[in-house]
Amino acid sequence: MTAAGPAELAPRELRILVAVAETGGFSAAAVRLGLTQSAVSHSVRGSEAKLGLVLFDRGRAGASPTAAGARAVALARRILRLYETLGSEVRAAAAGGGRDALQGVLRVAAFRSAALHLLPPALDRLTARYPGIRPEVRVVREIGAGAAGEVAAGRADLAVATLDADGSGLPPGLLSGVLVEEAYALVHPAGHADPRSLPLLDWDENCGSYTRAWWRAQDWIPCATVKAEDDGMVLTMVGRGHGMAIMPELSLREADDSVGITGLGPSGPVRRVGYVTAPESAATAAVKALIRELRSVKA
Repeated sequence: MTAAGPAELAPRELRILVAVAETGGFSAAAVRLGLTQSAVSHSVRGSEAKLGLVLFDRGRAGASPTAAGARAVALARRILRLYETLGSEVRAAAAGGGRDALQGVLRVAAFRSAALHLLPPALDRLTARYPGIRPEVRVVREIGAGAAGEVAAGRADLAVATLDADGSGLPPGLLSGVLVEEAYALVHPAGHADPRSLPLLDWDENCGSYTRAWWRAQDWIPCATVKAEDDGMVLTMVGRGHGMAIMPELSLREADDSVGITGLGPSGPVRRVGYVTAPESAATAAVKALIRELRSVKA
């Protein structure tokens, strides 16, 4: 398939691509959009002809995006989001930044401990200043694409995510900034005489390469014998005497008196937590305002 000309897809075509990807088929997309199946099929074929690429694998089970299709759908979501925010951005510019300047939905993705401890105070101040903003928060496991992947896929305007020191883990084309640098600590049952002798508890999201490299250099840390669902469960199990864990500061804000916390010293690992957004979202007034509030949150 070769491109016939410039790939200029209309908003209707973009909405159809997104609907097919999200529903898994042409028929289901047609139902969602109130169109006929033939209209959806015709639109997708037209988009593929414009781009010169196959965007969906068709089969008896439905339609699934190819690698090119997944990228097209992600960009389609981001372009459609600009259409959605156009009106509020123009009104904000006309209002000159006053209390009623910003309106509409602001989509945020974050991993669990950031959603519990970093986002609420920032969103409290944001919505107090701009009552017209309606935050929608999606809590995402920080595995694979994680919270930053929600921005890349066009499902979030901004994410609070873990950041590698060199930025290597960030999806290409996105922007980021560090909000918090937090030290890890040894977490153990309170009053335990030799916490390093305990079995290690861990969870899948605790997987930063900087942490793993540090762990491999410590001959006193065993392989994890218990894997919990999330950091909150690890903390509970530590408090009940089931083992020790290596955990970052944000995760420890829920610790009670049953948990002891011992620092790992200046050579211990540090986790960087920051915001991630797309270039087009970074220029919007609502995302700029949220970043300002996030930067003002005390770790």
